Amino acid sequence: MAPEFRATLRRSVDLFSAFRLEQTRPDVFYGALAADSAAQVDSYLPLQGARVLDVGGGPGYFADAFEARGAAYVPLDADAGELALHGREPGPRTVLGDGTSLPFADGAFDVAYSSNVAEHVAQPWRMADEMVRVTRPGGLVFLSYTLWYGPWGGHETAPWHYLGGARAAARYESSHGRRPKNLYGESLFPITAGAGARWARRQERSGALVDVRLVPRYLPSWAGAVARVPVVREVVCWNLVVVGRRGR
Repeated sequence: MAPEFRATLRRSVDLFSAFRLEQTRPDVFYGALAADSAAQVDSYLPLQGARVLDVGGGPGYFADAFEARGAAYVPLDADAGELALHGREPGPRTVLGDGTSLPFADGAFDVAYSSNVAEHVAQPWRMADEMVRVTRPGGLVFLSYTLWYGPWGGHETAPWHYLGGARAAARYESSHGRRPKNLYGESLFPITAGAGARWARRQERSGALVDVRLVPRYLPSWAGAVARVPVVREVVCWNLVVVGRRGR
């Protein structure tokens, strides 16, 4: 039986330790993040028998974690190369497509999930709208993204992104002799917690989402209130989850 999700300080320390291995031990990093993600989603809506869409699914680590909890997992990615990273083979349900125009019918899934993808999309809230559209009434929308003003907002160019994304990218290229994978203005964009909060309010006002919460993804549960504090949350949260139930 898969372990229950608990947002403890020990969990936070373990995740931050895993982040340091992203480049050298991607199996450790992605394996830990995927298992934690599936457990977190399962705490909101049981995954056993659930149809799950992962927008920006990437290599199959998340497939393993979600399927271990009994989900029918469908990953979608715009980049075929991402789906085959680290020697992973795309699964049989894999879909190549655009997250801002999902090729699925309204209400096709019990869960629409996305992890650390919105910051790589020029129109992230259009993607979020699409996630709501393809979720059935009563289903779960779970959108998680890295905050631009957080310590890891510039990804591999951090912390120099605080001086500007273009400057950080230029510095990385000068230091490493190659362009960063996550290039500011092309594959990395400055997304904020404030923008996520405004999107969530619009969804609630329209009735499209109910019971919406803003959750600092990697912090202990006792630090959850920081997600409701403007400005402070942009730096402290690192990564924000916008999660809610599909309304009408």
